[in-house]
Amino acid sequence: MPISPFGDERGQATAEYALVLLAAAAVAFALISWASSTDALPRFFDAVMAKVTAVANR
Repeated sequence: MPISPFGDERGQATAEYALVLLAAAAVAFALISWASSTDALPRFFDAVMAKVTAVANR
């Protein structure tokens, strides 16, 4: 087994995975905070439902 010049790298993927999860949680929290402070989410769902019903009524 080759020896890494940077030392032991066991657990590196786990640490990177944890950082990605933390970043995703931070983005989700920011998005939820923004959406709950505006009326963007209800308008979005209203627009989606209007398009779905328009396609269904063709």
